[in-house]
Amino acid sequence: MNTILLIEDEQHVADLIKQSLEEVGYKVIHATDGLSGIELLQKQRFHLIILDILLPNMNGLEVCKKIRTEGYKDIPILILTALGSAENVVLGLETGADDYLAKPFKLIELKARIRNLLRRSDKFENVAQPANQHVYRFADLEVNDYTKQVKRDNNEVSLTSTEYRLLLMFIKNPTKVLARTDLLDEVWGINFDIGTNVVDVYVNYLRKKLDKYGSKKLIHTVTGMGYVLKDSE
Repeated sequence: MNTILLIEDEQHVADLIKQSLEEVGYKVIHATDGLSGIELLQKQRFHLIILDILLPNMNGLEVCKKIRTEGYKDIPILILTALGSAENVVLGLETGADDYLAKPFKLIELKARIRNLLRRSDKFENVAQPANQHVYRFADLEVNDYTKQVKRDNNEVSLTSTEYRLLLMFIKNPTKVLARTDLLDEVWGINFDIGTNVVDVYVNYLRKKLDKYGSKKLIHTVTGMGYVLKDSE
């Protein structure tokens, strides 16, 4: 049974989420603020965290950042936000969240997001591979899919698990234009357009990390079509 940590201060929202998820087999433990949530995280293992942004005392962005800096890097974090602007979404993803859902939301979509995050997390953690294979190189970029290390111009690039899967999709398909729907399917496990800009947000954040160590931009936008990994302007 997968155990979910729900950090949400609105009791009626938390009750609704908890009841809905427990009906389909998840175990949900509820915390009403960030500090209580972090204390629970330190005491037991969770498979996923649902985190509201508007929390008392310590907001959800600060909680997310603290969770990641304390070493909990592999637990998928889904943030819930009434602040649906691109700027707030970017802030959430930059602090280490894997996905976001804007309030108000449908419970069926919440369940779909949870299933996909858990499935992608399991796939990422449990694949066994030979140590001498699965090293991908493109220009000055190197991805070792055994050690999960990424280097650009011999500088190590630190990525979240979602960013890593996104980069792996690009480097396995160099010079190929990848549509947003292709990336949603491969990276998030969603085979339909969910009407959000989560792909664009993650591509931009991945670009920022890669461009820090290189003189050339490697991930390019193809207007109206998607994105491509190429070694030219």
